Amino acid sequence: MSAETSLIKARGARIELAQVRKEYADSVAVDDVSLVIEPGEFMTLLGPSGSGKTTTLNIIAGFTAATSGTLTIDGTQMQNLPPHRRDIGMVFQHYALFPHMTVAENVAFPLKQRKVPRARRAEMVEAALETVRLGGYGHRRPRELSGGQQQRVALARAVVYEPSVLLMDEPLGALDKKLRESLQLEIKRVHQEVGSTFVFVTHDQEEALVLSDRIAVFNDGAIQQVGTASELYEKPQSLFVAEFLGESSTVRGRVEPDGDDSCLRVGDRTVRAAGRLAEGSAAAIVVRPEHLRVQPVTQPTAPGANALPARVTQEIYLGSGRKLEVALPDGTVLLAREQADRLSGVRRGDEVTVVWDADRGVLLDDSSCSTHPPASGDRTPVTTAEKSGR
Repeated sequence: MSAETSLIKARGARIELAQVRKEYADSVAVDDVSLVIEPGEFMTLLGPSGSGKTTTLNIIAGFTAATSGTLTIDGTQMQNLPPHRRDIGMVFQHYALFPHMTVAENVAFPLKQRKVPRARRAEMVEAALETVRLGGYGHRRPRELSGGQQQRVALARAVVYEPSVLLMDEPLGALDKKLRESLQLEIKRVHQEVGSTFVFVTHDQEEALVLSDRIAVFNDGAIQQVGTASELYEKPQSLFVAEFLGESSTVRGRVEPDGDDSCLRVGDRTVRAAGRLAEGSAAAIVVRPEHLRVQPVTQPTAPGANALPARVTQEIYLGSGRKLEVALPDGTVLLAREQADRLSGVRRGDEVTVVWDADRGVLLDDSSCSTHPPASGDRTPVTTAEKSGR
């Protein structure tokens, strides 16, 4: 795409939500959310169904009015501005293309609404289609396109008028896994090209890790943690974040202080992790599967490493290696991931030792989150109206 027809004119806007709250008659959809999204940033709102992420997106878009709190975009208060005056593009899960229009006419629609001259419209439509790699498809109808191509058209229509903010609500949810992964890379490339601030809603953890500059993890209407993918994965601040984002192995017990570390009493053994919690409190150590080592009971454990007895209950072939499920004496199941060139040799049914270095575990409070977070579903009652908007 030449410099003359480039869409790289958009400047991402700064979005700031301060103590934003949305109440319904019998529930709170968004609970005092505060979040700053920097100009040109790709921010993902991640969480299970009913966690408040889509309601937050709709408040930014102007489709839903907040009960309280403030929303500013580049310093301008948005509360009283209708959606069409917010300089915001929107891409939905269902493409919402006009079936009686061609691809070019669909993409041109927001330009026509803004009374852009016909000649300029044609230039901008062509540039937008080139941006999403659909040059030459302008004459086709939506029914003549695949699902992935239709979503690209929806993306082109959202960026064609160069909005400072682009909101995306589960845009890849209706696509199969292979196509979804391909379009993730396309969306990331388009973001880098157009320069707008992207706010992306998903419940797919892998999608969030691939796309985002930063991720805001939602649960029960509130933000649990905001950070880069590596910060959330390696240094979660709550058990919910640790268990929701990626696979994890969680060992629960009671805290026993020991010098600069906190030790966790697990059965008749103690294991260590960096950090401190109150003595006697319920706590958990979370370890990612790639940091766990499974070894025969006859193999000596390295000095200073954590070690617990276990039994291999499952082997899962992954091509590049394998995943082992091992059960502790109390029934707790842990996951360990082994690379193909570093297999331990243990098999299903073997008595083993599970080993990990203390600095690879994260010590977290377990007093308010004794079970794994749901993959889907709500923790609080949801009204019929809210089910489609949260």
